Amino acid sequence: MDTNQLENLAQLIEKVLGGRLVSHDCQFDELTIVVLAKDIKSISKILRDYKGLEFDTLIDLCGIDYLAYGRDEKQVPDDFDGKRYAVVYHLLSVSLNHRLRVKVYAEDNMYPVVDSVMDVWAGANWFEREAFDLYGIVFTGHTDLRRLLTDYGFVGNPFRKDFPISGYVEMRYDEEQKRVIYQPVTIEPREITPHVIREPNYGDSHLD
Repeated sequence: MDTNQLENLAQLIEKVLGGRLVSHDCQFDELTIVVLAKDIKSISKILRDYKGLEFDTLIDLCGIDYLAYGRDEKQVPDDFDGKRYAVVYHLLSVSLNHRLRVKVYAEDNMYPVVDSVMDVWAGANWFEREAFDLYGIVFTGHTDLRRLLTDYGFVGNPFRKDFPISGYVEMRYDEEQKRVIYQPVTIEPREITPHVIREPNYGDSHLD
């Protein structure tokens, strides 16, 4: 989309959503809007059904953990207000050929909850399950919210910034019990500095 199209789209969304629009921003030829989590379902229906918007397709939905944000002022987004978890929706209008990014922040950092948009875009089903699995974001109203990528016995949410790289548990096949068992991680965290060995004349362009 060119600049004029983005500006026209932003003006239309601002007119339609009114006070429910927290902020909007145009960067890199893309429009991003921020709305409150409590409004996401009703706003999603408007974005899908309103003449001139018609965002009929949910391309993607993902979670974000802003745990480390704020340590470097250069990386803090303008709409960031200290909330740790966000959900981002990437929308497409097939008929009008325009795109939109929608962001909502979960109100509770300890128990992030956002309404499901499955009944607006059926494709949100697996996307919401993925965000639930990897970030622990709960989508109220989802009809089958369970893990999607990790194992049934997995502990924690691996995309959270405070999740240890080695995880909390490991699984292995036990010969005596003849089954897979889970146990605490046995890997000891350590720092490894590689020892590099080079020939005496390594890198020399003129050898005698």
